[in-house]
Parts: sequence; structure tokens; C-alpha cells
Amino acid sequence: MARRTFHDDAVSRLAAWSYRLALFALAVAALAILVVRSGALEIVPALTTFAAALVFAALAVLLACGAFVVIWRQGLAGFGRALGGLLLGLLLLAYPAYLGYSAMELPALADISTDPANPPRFEALAAARPPASGTIAAAADLQREAYPEISPLQLSVQPRVAYEVSLAVINKHRWPIANARPPAGRRDAVIEATARTLIMGFRDDIIVRVTPLGQGSRVDLRSASRFGRHDLGANAVRVRTLMEEIEAAADAAPEPRPEPEKVEKKPAPKRPAAKKQPEKQPERRR
Repeated sequence: MARRTFHDDAVSRLAAWSYRLALFALAVAALAILVVRSGALEIVPALTTFAAALVFAALAVLLACGAFVVIWRQGLAGFGRALGGLLLGLLLLAYPAYLGYSAMELPALADISTDPANPPRFEALAAARPPASGTIAAAADLQREAYPEISPLQLSVQPRVAYEVSLAVINKHRWPIANARPPAGRRDAVIEATARTLIMGFRDDIIVRVTPLGQGSRVDLRSASRFGRHDLGANAVRVRTLMEEIEAAADAAPEPRPEPEKVEKKPAPKRPAAKKQPEKQPERRR
């Protein structure tokens, strides 16, 4: 019986290069993310590297589309590689495309506060933050128009309880705390911490300010990015989330028990000293 020789079908070069470029783009993007999160290099060169990865991903998608046409017309192999290049390329481009859409829909803000006219001021984190740019009034108008629901939080608990509740919420998120100053007399309570974005790991600074308000307290929040002039709505989402969590925790917090009044003990009355009786003289014998 004669043997049949099977020859491998010719693989589309476009499909092969699409898959290679997609893998290379994935590796470059992962390297850029690691560099940004570790802080080994400046942010701008790392973001430039990430942008290059997106260019490679776009090329992989274009080559995959061309490979589909060639495979359909010439009957070449490589459909799986073309499909892999297409999916990997679209996977890398999907999130930046969503961020670009958000940038067009949302205002260019990177500093959100419940009190934009008088936002809480960073103390411990001031040295790590970039110098302020722009006017507070202009940013305040943009914020009120875009996020009218963000306003000071009024709680019916005492400032000490509001401070402890806010500190517990910050600790629950496992954000490194740079400053935790409890209320004392007329001094406001302040909590400063730093959060990081999920993918790129950009640092956003957070501050909580607790002030007395009648029989309760007022809580002001602020979340500000260290890099960039557009946070793509991340700080507003964080402030809203913290407001909801702090309010829920304050409602569930037990009321502090009043301290028992100290009763001043009166000293016991002194007993009069007993009079010494005169010693009896021994009778003289006559």
C-alpha cells in the first residue's frame, strides 16, 4: 500500500506576525506597569513605554484583520494565530479606550473634596505632593457642576467617635497612614493616607478632617492625585465610597457611655485626742 505524504500547509505571514506583535505588546505593557508600580523610573518614561505597547497592540489587530482576508482568499493556515493576535491586541486596547472615553465625558479634575472652597490641607504628605496648579475657585465650579452630590458629611456622633470610625474605614482599605491626629479641645481631627490605582498603581492622597458641629460632628474628605491633571473620575468615586462607608459605620457605632462622675471624698473628721489622765502618785507610808 502506497504511503501518503502530508505536507504542512503554508502559514500566513500576517497571522504569524500578528501573534508575535501581540505577545510582544503584552510583555512591554507588563514591564511598563511593573516599572510604574515599583517606582524604579520616572513616570513619564514608563508611560511612554506603555504607549509603545499600545501601538504594537494596534498593529497586531491590523495584521490579524489582513490575515483573515488572506486566509479566506488563498486558503492558507494560521487562523488560530490570527485570532490570538486579534484577541490579545483588543484586550490591551480595551481598557485604554475606555479611559479615553471617560476623559472626554468627565471634567479635567484631579483633586476632589467635600469642601472645595476650603479643602482639608495635607500636612504629613505635603512634601510628597506636586505644587498646586490652577485656582481653587475654577476647580470648585467644575466639581460642583460634575459632582453635585459630593458635600460635607454631617454625623450625629461626637468628633471622637467620628474620628475612630473614619480611621477604621481607612484601615479596612489597607491604605498606608501617614498621619492620624485625634481631636483634642478645639483642634480638628485629621487622617492622611495614600491609595494606589488598581492597574498602574498611581498614588492618590486622601485626607479626612473631623470638626465639631453642634451635638455631632462634620467630616470632610479629600482625594487628590499626585500625577496628571485628569483622574478619569477615580477620586470622585473614592470620595463617594468613603462617605457611604463612614456614614454606615457611624450609624452602627455604639453610643459612648458617659463617664461616671467623680465623687470627691471628704476627709473623715478627726477624733479629739484622748486626755491623758494624771499618773497616780504612790501613797507614801507614814
